[in-house]
Amino acid sequence: MVESKSFGSRLFDVLNYALLFVLTVVFLYPLWYVLVGSISDPVRLFMHNGLLWRPLGFSLHGYRTMLQNPNVGIGYANTIFYVVVGTVLSIFFSCLGAYTLSRPKLMFKKLFTLLVVFTMYFSGGMIPKFLVVKGVGLYNTRMAVILPGVISTWNMIVMRTSFRAIPQSLEESARLDGAGDFTILFRIIVPCAKATIAVMVLYYAVAQWNGWFDAMIYLQDRSKFPLQLFLREILLININNANNAAGNDAADVLYLDTLVKYAMIIISTVPILCIYPFVQKYFMKGVMMGSIKE
Repeated sequence: MVESKSFGSRLFDVLNYALLFVLTVVFLYPLWYVLVGSISDPVRLFMHNGLLWRPLGFSLHGYRTMLQNPNVGIGYANTIFYVVVGTVLSIFFSCLGAYTLSRPKLMFKKLFTLLVVFTMYFSGGMIPKFLVVKGVGLYNTRMAVILPGVISTWNMIVMRTSFRAIPQSLEESARLDGAGDFTILFRIIVPCAKATIAVMVLYYAVAQWNGWFDAMIYLQDRSKFPLQLFLREILLININNANNAAGNDAADVLYLDTLVKYAMIIISTVPILCIYPFVQKYFMKGVMMGSIKE
């Protein structure tokens, strides 16, 4: 027989759902505002004050302006390359590092762990990093955007903790059958920790998609620029045009500038948001597996 909830429990559920609903609206409204603003009439949008729940008229001028720019297509292609290649390399090397640090019989394990964790709090700085990248011949290459930050120490530590939670009996039985470290890692450890790895894929992919600072420092060839760097450049050009324009031209530039900025945000944000539904079921489980120490 199912016991009925007390008045206090029902009241708590109501308040909890109400709070979650309010937080959902607060979190989603900015994206909704930008979305409906990007398809609104530029003049009406510029003159509008307050909340925006529906489009003010209809205009796709912002999207047409963005898509007519050839740099957007180049940036998209480069960003997809950086996301795919960078995420694959990051997951591969993070798995290797996490597996090594999770081995109970690793010699000098505490020392290696300390050295790895040390990099979370201290770095050589931007100038030494730039000199290293240039000294090893990566300057103005696509690998300069990927390799210097190929591993996130925090992500690797989370993966290490997840690997340590996998029963040692699985590894021991595999070694009795003649399996080596690579076989154990990719056929036993990785499948058992796929929830954590799925979350790490999301973290690395989002970081690569949003990255622009390293590209600005290490790249000179515009054909290698990622999308975010081109969008930053377009935004700065629109602001300068608005500042330099006069009279009716200034008003037109200001109207269109707002529309273009909103279109830029949607174009650069929606693709990466499409990844979240596919890893949603792994997110909570993966984070918890990697944060609990036995």
